[in-house]
Amino acid sequence: MAKLYSKTPKKIENLNPKEETIIFLLNYSKALSVINCNKMKFEALLN
Repeated sequence: MAKLYSKTPKKIENLNPKEETIIFLLNYSKALSVINCNKMKFEALLN
């Protein structure tokens, strides 16, 4: 199997998300509803 990683690790800089990304994720999490029914889970996006 081929190796999927490099020998020299890439330098990871400080990752800072954009403000619009944070707002999008917060709004999505507010609109997401998980409904448990018997042994099944239903995800509903209330938008």
